[in-house]
Amino acid sequence: MTSGRRGWTEMEVGADGVAVITIVHPPVNSLSYDVLNSFKENLERAIQRNDVKAIVVTGSKGKFSGGFDISAFSEIQAGKGVDKPKTSYLSIDMVTDVFEAARKPLVAAIDGLALGGGLELAMACHARICTSTAQLGLPELQLGILPGMGGTQRLPRLVGLPKALEMILTSKPVKGKEAHALGLVDAIVPPDELIKSARLWALDVAENRKPWLITLYRNDKLESLAEARDIFKFVRAETRKRAANLQHPFVCIDCIEEGVVSGPRAGLRKESEASEILVRSDTSKSLVHIFFSQRATSKVPGITDLGLVPRRISKVAILGGGLMGSGIATALLLSNYTVILKEVNDKFLQGGVGRIKANLQSRVKKGKMTQENFEKTRSRLIGVLDYEQFRNVDMVIEAVIENISLKQEIFADLEKYCPPHCILASNTSTIDLNLIGQRTKSQDRILGAHFFSPAHVMPLLEIVRTQKTSPQVIVDLLDFGKKIRKTPIVVGNCTGFAVNRMFFPYTQSAFLFVDRGLDIYQIDHAITKFGMPMGPFRLVDLVGFGVGFATGAQYVENFPDRTYKAMLLPIMMEDKRAGEATRKGFYIYDDRRKAKPDPEIKKYVEKSRSMAGIAVDPNLSKVSDKDIVEMLFFPVVNEACRVLDEGIAVKASDLDIASVMGMGFPPYRGGVMFWADSIGARYICSRLEEWSKAYGDFFKPCAYLADRASKGASLSAPAEQIKSRL
Repeated sequence: MTSGRRGWTEMEVGADGVAVITIVHPPVNSLSYDVLNSFKENLERAIQRNDVKAIVVTGSKGKFSGGFDISAFSEIQAGKGVDKPKTSYLSIDMVTDVFEAARKPLVAAIDGLALGGGLELAMACHARICTSTAQLGLPELQLGILPGMGGTQRLPRLVGLPKALEMILTSKPVKGKEAHALGLVDAIVPPDELIKSARLWALDVAENRKPWLITLYRNDKLESLAEARDIFKFVRAETRKRAANLQHPFVCIDCIEEGVVSGPRAGLRKESEASEILVRSDTSKSLVHIFFSQRATSKVPGITDLGLVPRRISKVAILGGGLMGSGIATALLLSNYTVILKEVNDKFLQGGVGRIKANLQSRVKKGKMTQENFEKTRSRLIGVLDYEQFRNVDMVIEAVIENISLKQEIFADLEKYCPPHCILASNTSTIDLNLIGQRTKSQDRILGAHFFSPAHVMPLLEIVRTQKTSPQVIVDLLDFGKKIRKTPIVVGNCTGFAVNRMFFPYTQSAFLFVDRGLDIYQIDHAITKFGMPMGPFRLVDLVGFGVGFATGAQYVENFPDRTYKAMLLPIMMEDKRAGEATRKGFYIYDDRRKAKPDPEIKKYVEKSRSMAGIAVDPNLSKVSDKDIVEMLFFPVVNEACRVLDEGIAVKASDLDIASVMGMGFPPYRGGVMFWADSIGARYICSRLEEWSKAYGDFFKPCAYLADRASKGASLSAPAEQIKSRL
């Protein structure tokens, strides 16, 4: 009965006259077309049966529903599934005219997840019962769409406009207890009493002991029209600050406002029309691509298909309590790991412990952690000055300064003190792992665990393997990455690995064009307008000139044929400018570290241009923001193509996730390779060739890009033959 179908529903009628309809579509009971059609059939049967007095809706295995089946969106976007009913069928016909208008009361019994379409179904029921730990929310905006099954109309009528707008626009779910306080659900019960309580509630509604409420026509929680207009005005202004490049949040606000001003039916029509357009938009295509790409990072051919079971990692040691080491320790402590932090002396150790405490206290101040939890979490941190406690750890993460000889010495020591099963990881961002492990005999358990700063905040973990790294160790670290709530990507070993190597031309291109005549602040403005969190010069200020200079030197040394050796940074460093930490870099910073352009920068730029012996290009005075974006990101695309061609990255979608989660590339553009394919290899190649003639080999298109451009092929499509280094 269920073969080939994407889920279904099951109905069971009890002796009490209550029909329980259960959604079955593992793992999160998503609402596919098959599920909804099955649901409609069972609902109509229940309504027609004389022995059914009321209906309870629930999900199998402790999950109500995680929302609409996202694979259906990708099919629509790819031009497939055209025979399927439109989303308007779901919002108006199914949910409103069949579900909400049913002649028998429906009660939603919610446990686990009620997200997106799952919550929209629940809101169309005549009552909702849930557990205290259930999660309820409408996260559709994260996929470039809006709640398309009546969510824009029903949520404001249950919780009021301000909270509804907050939940929808931020995509943040609420737990069961808060949902009850808001009025989103009618009662909280223990999990083992959920179905029983829902059945009794449904019978009470059927027999008029409890009110029969149709959500769509409730007005008791809605503000007055005058208040609503002020709320919408404020929310639009705030959304413009946060999401200037995006249209779908504003479309969503328009739909909610239409329902308030013109009535819920008008709001439903507007929501339905908007859903049809947004699901096919470039923004939605990009965000859906990111959604699936993120889930695909943990599938590594030749590693995760070997049937290996991840080993348990309980105790982790971290070498170095600086900014990165303390951030990594914080991330591990927050995920319930015992952490041993080693430093070379007590002063440095206390500094590292202090940074970790400050990270945790910040969560307490923001209300994300109780003082009791702070003390409990802090108690799992052990500070040491020697290797004695390393004898029973499962993994060590080295996070000291980028010095090859120091790292080699450390790894030789680790081999002596750590148990044979212990994973030896380095947080290096650029140094070749073969060099780091050169003095050891344990190269099968050495790999990179590259976190991004701040490590307890940034979501990416770059797992770097050498030719000698054991598949078991990689499987272990993939599992570990998920447990500390990071998205892991597995990459090959080279200078800069995948993320930093892909992006090194980004900063170098910025320096090159400043020497050629572009303004520093004009570049940063264009890049932030494009959607990056900050421009390249503000980024260099943030990470510090010392780090920027050291990593830049690595690329100049290893890729001399395609790097630009800028003098601007060392010139400024000579004048004691080192970035945000010293309050002076490319910007100047006040006591709150707010950045402001510095007029003095001109003298450093003029000196750099003079030392480079390069004439200013008058044509650059006419460039647009679009040109600047291309000048900085097309070299990134070019290097990403090399990374793919050499097999450093397994697939293009991994580079998309790396660019979004590691470097802040705007997710609504789909990641650097997805974005490049939306522009086309031919155009990118032609622009690089143009700059190569004008400014040198730094911009010369690589063979992979040139070949794809000549064939009109996608840059992301798998190559027939990949020279794998992995």
